[in-house]
Amino acid sequence: MTVLVLGDQLTDRVGPLADAPDERALVIEARAFATRHPYHPHKRVLVSSAMRHFRDELREAGRDVDYHAVDSFADGLDAHFDAHPDDSLTVMRPSSHGATERLRDLVTERGGTLDVVTNETFLCTPDEFDDWLEGNRLRHEDFYRYMRRETGYLMADGDPVGGAWNYDEENRETPPDDYEPPEVPRYEPDETTRKVQREWADAESWADPEAFGWPVTRADALDALADFCEHRLRDFGPYEDAMVDDEWALDHALLSPALNLGLLHPREVVEAAIDAYEARGDVPLSSVEGFVRQVIGWREFVRHVYRRGMPELGEANRLDATRSLPSVYWDGETEMACLDAAVDGVRKRGYAHHIQRLMVLSNFGLLYGVDPHELNRWFHVAFIDGYHWVSTPNTVEMGQYAGDRFATKPYAASANYIDRMSDHCAGCPYDPDATVGDDACPFNALYWDFLAEHESELRSNHRMGLVYAHLDDKREADALGEIRERAAEVRRRVRDGDV
Repeated sequence: MTVLVLGDQLTDRVGPLADAPDERALVIEARAFATRHPYHPHKRVLVSSAMRHFRDELREAGRDVDYHAVDSFADGLDAHFDAHPDDSLTVMRPSSHGATERLRDLVTERGGTLDVVTNETFLCTPDEFDDWLEGNRLRHEDFYRYMRRETGYLMADGDPVGGAWNYDEENRETPPDDYEPPEVPRYEPDETTRKVQREWADAESWADPEAFGWPVTRADALDALADFCEHRLRDFGPYEDAMVDDEWALDHALLSPALNLGLLHPREVVEAAIDAYEARGDVPLSSVEGFVRQVIGWREFVRHVYRRGMPELGEANRLDATRSLPSVYWDGETEMACLDAAVDGVRKRGYAHHIQRLMVLSNFGLLYGVDPHELNRWFHVAFIDGYHWVSTPNTVEMGQYAGDRFATKPYAASANYIDRMSDHCAGCPYDPDATVGDDACPFNALYWDFLAEHESELRSNHRMGLVYAHLDDKREADALGEIRERAAEVRRRVRDGDV
């Protein structure tokens, strides 16, 4: 028997590598996976380097590892079964929809057998989630409370520590002007990483990457976790929704790339944060609860939304949005300060934090009317932590309101939200308080036009009564026509790359 290790399952602490410590490991690094989409250069380096480092760590621990760096996954399986005819492979269930069936066909065609076991890089198994859902709505807050009870995290005698389940209302502050967030650790490339970089040096790219510094080893990932708990967890909560010029990381954990590769397990990440909260006394409950909610709540929730919602979710388009993805998402050419900052971070690092993703990048696409699947593809390829199971629920369902799984309203917002949660507007040539006119923030006209365009779909939504009352006021004041003309002009300029 051979344990097949996929590129996002780089762990021997859980799963079949842990269960079978003496069995051979098979790792296939397929260039075709990295070239079928225009992935960010840092993502290509991250995945390949992490796979090679994991290979070396397994070998150093005494395990026999067959490693094939080849053009295609099929080529890697050909090489393996030439050396080990009729072998039986064991693999943790892939996260991407349809991947299990494709993998089984590839193995069977080569005379082997494939045993697919539970993917233990997550906390909640499919059976556990499905059993929970039988008596519940598909609602994140309900699932999060279930996970708190099941894990016992931040619980005391069956009740949430502090008396409340959720402290999100306390986590919407903006830092003072003189706030200086802790420095983010960088991990200098070693020879393995530098070799990967040389292999991809001539690949064409839309990005403008800065020096690579993401953790690619288990040791560096653990160091990144410890650094977050020591230096940034305290202020993570209050400033987790803030957007600040020239502060791309603020107090965010930056652990999602390592988590999504398997270098870190969600259990150890959460427990490290809780240990810091309990031991130190200077970490607010709101900070550790907000972090725990992201990891055991949201991350686990969207994984199962994707699993249960595919393939329909991958094709959903509830609002019939069909406009092409604007070039600004690729080239960052815009005078809009908030959009410029978000895209610049993606071009440089393959990263933007969750509010930039939802309330700037997704919000702009929603209001503009971009095809949700074009935007989903961009999130998948442009972000260093982007995988189909991650991007599809976050982008198609939540960001673009294209599905009908759990989003109860579109996350549409005008410049007022961005002005409240950031300092971008102060240095922007567009006026966040103006809706019409050449210097009016594009978000404003697009917002009201979006509401008008989808009125038949959205007016009856009980969570949108107030905004439609405001739309009625604009209509009665004879202002809506001019606003919609401004929105049409903005869309023309966005399409032409001149906004």
